[in-house]
Amino acid sequence: MKKVIAIIVSALFVLSVAGLSFAAEQKAAPAAEKKAPAKVKQVTGEVAAVDAAAKTLTIKGKKGDVSLMADDKTTVKVGKEKKTLADVKAGDKATVKYVEMDGKNTAKSIVVSAAPAKKEKKAAPAKTEEKKPAEK
Repeated sequence: MKKVIAIIVSALFVLSVAGLSFAAEQKAAPAAEKKAPAKVKQVTGEVAAVDAAAKTLTIKGKKGDVSLMADDKTTVKVGKEKKTLADVKAGDKATVKYVEMDGKNTAKSIVVSAAPAKKEKKAAPAKTEEKKPAEK
């Protein structure tokens, strides 16, 4: 009788240890699947090109041109107003925050300040002095 109880207890012990190791293995797998969140990058420069239909944008930054894709989650602000990618024009100054995922730069936010208007030089009024005939 003692041998039967000893066998049952040892069998239960083996099964409980096996169950615990299997549960620990299940918890470790999802942790390995999670990737580190993508690092947010930022580029500031002049908008070189915009294609609202393809949802692409190219910025001339200090380190060269950066091509970006916009998605449905991308926010676009011109000044303080919320706008769409179609409102962004080439030549505007923009700051774009983006992440690189799967080899593509995906814009998270685009903040545009309109390109400074070219100041026209005012022509100085022509001096119209009438020359008087010399007095004799």
